[in-house]
Amino acid sequence: MSDEQEFAGNAVSAASAQSSKSDPGWERNVLEKLAFESLREQRRRRRWGIFFKALGFAYFGFILFMVWGGGGKADKEGKGGEHTALVQIEGPIAPGADASAENVIDALRSAFEDNGTRGVILRINSPGGSPVQSGIINDEIARLRKAHADIPLYVVVEDICASGGYYIAVAGDKIFVDKASIVGSIGVRMDGFGFTEAMKKLGVERRLLTAGENKALLDPFSPEVPRHVEHAKSMLAEIHQQFIDVVRKGRGNRLKETPEMFSGLFWSGAKSIELGLADGYGTVDSVAREVIKAPEVRDYTARENIAERFAKRFGASVMSGITGGADEVRWR
Repeated sequence: MSDEQEFAGNAVSAASAQSSKSDPGWERNVLEKLAFESLREQRRRRRWGIFFKALGFAYFGFILFMVWGGGGKADKEGKGGEHTALVQIEGPIAPGADASAENVIDALRSAFEDNGTRGVILRINSPGGSPVQSGIINDEIARLRKAHADIPLYVVVEDICASGGYYIAVAGDKIFVDKASIVGSIGVRMDGFGFTEAMKKLGVERRLLTAGENKALLDPFSPEVPRHVEHAKSMLAEIHQQFIDVVRKGRGNRLKETPEMFSGLFWSGAKSIELGLADGYGTVDSVAREVIKAPEVRDYTARENIAERFAKRFGASVMSGITGGADEVRWR
C-alpha cells in the first residue's frame, strides 16, 4: 500500500467516524483531509529531494577535494628546519603501483629541493619489479645527487631488497641493512604458461593469424619455436648485463665478486656486507641520527588518495581483461 493510499484510508476512517455522529458535512471533511494529506506528502517529498541532492553535491565535492586538494602527491609541508628526508619504496616496482617511478621520483625531488634537508634516506622493502621503472628511478637518483652534491642519499633495507629494488639501491651513497634482510637476486626473468597439451586433450584448435612471421612470439597457445626462445634469451641476457653494469658502477671497488653473485641468488644482510653488496647495519633512525646528524625524520613518500587509487585500479582491471595476461619481463 502506498503512502497516499494509507493517508486516504485514514481520512476515510475519520470520515466514517464523523458520519456515525450524523455530521451532515462529512463528505466535505473527507475531501479536506485528503487535500491536506496530499499537500503534506508533497512537502515531505520535496524536503527529502533537497536532502539527497545536497548529499550528492557534498559527496561530489569530497571526491574533488581528494583528487585535487587531498595531498595525493609527496607531502611538501614542514619546509625549513634541518631534518632527514625519508622516501619509502614498498612492494612491487611497477607502473601504477605505489612504488612506481612517477611516485618515487616525485617524492625524491621534493626531498632534495627542501632547503632544510640535510640528507635523504631511501627505505626499501621490495622484491623487485619492472626493469624500466627501476632504471628510471636509478637514473633520476644519479641526476639529483649531481644537482644537490651537498645532500647525501643513503639506502636502508628492511625485510627485502631484491632485483629491481637492489637495482635502485646501488644508486645510493651507502646501503644499510639488518643482519636478517634479504639482499641480491641480480637477474632477469620472463615467465608465462604453455597450454598446447591441455588443448590437445580438450580438442581445442588454435586459430591465429598474424602479419609478420614473429608476431606470435611465445604465444602460450602455440608450440614453442626454437628461434623465438633464443631471441627471448638473448634479450634477457642483454637486460641482465645492464643490471650487472649498474651494480658494478654503483658499488665500485666495494664489490667482492664471486661466480654466483650475478646468478640470481640472494643473501642475508650479514652476508651481503661480506660480499660488498651492502655497507653496514642501520635503521632509518640510526642513520638519521648518527650518519646524517639530523635526527628529525620527515616523510616525503608520495601516497595516492582514495579517488586516484580507485581510478587506477579500475583502469588496471580493464586493461588486464583486454591483454589477457601477456608475458612480461621482470627483474625478479
